[in-house]
Amino acid sequence: MEFTKSLLKGKLIKRYKRFFVDVKLNKSVITAHCPNTGSMKGLLEEGNEVYVLKHDDEKRKLKYSLEIIKTRKNFVGVNTHLANKIVNHGLHNNLIKELSNNDVIKPEVFFNKETRFDFQTQKNQQKIFIEVKNVTLFRDKKTAEFPDAITTRGSKHLLALIDAINKGYKSCLIFLVQIQNMENFKIAKDIDSEYYKNYLLAKKAGVNFLAYRCKISSKEIFIDKKLKIVNE
Repeated sequence: MEFTKSLLKGKLIKRYKRFFVDVKLNKSVITAHCPNTGSMKGLLEEGNEVYVLKHDDEKRKLKYSLEIIKTRKNFVGVNTHLANKIVNHGLHNNLIKELSNNDVIKPEVFFNKETRFDFQTQKNQQKIFIEVKNVTLFRDKKTAEFPDAITTRGSKHLLALIDAINKGYKSCLIFLVQIQNMENFKIAKDIDSEYYKNYLLAKKAGVNFLAYRCKISSKEIFIDKKLKIVNE
């Protein structure tokens, strides 16, 4: 997935009120929209190199959006709204080996009145519901982790994927690791033990868990490599 235009490099000053970041851009300070409402644990150190996208829409109150943070020598894609676009590109270009050569790819499909999954694919008459989780946490050099805060919504999605299995569908959860240089992935059970418990239930029920790393630059982000899931 390519950015509509090249990103602009700056320095992070601070994030506040969840949706705002102040960035030093050249010799001025701008306020950009932060398209990530999560904790962004480990990413928000003052002085970190950041990349912002300037928008031409005159109706926007904030003319810039935060897209990438560089921390500990790694680019991290922080725009959670791009996760589904990156996976959509991956599905259509067969970048996800386990979900390649689909006959049908549908985004945003309702499973029931309360639950909508990010994608539904179909291959040889077999329908697969797919949920996507954006991953930005890493606490060592090679291992990405999810979640970065307690996520009751994430646990709800795991239980819904189990329900889909019980109703005769296949189901899959993709951990989209928007972090350079990662080789492994694991559930951060010390951060959310309930999510880890539901992950184990879902795995036992037959939900397919995949972790894929992205290649990231100031011009594009796309799925690059499958990671090993190392939870016991």
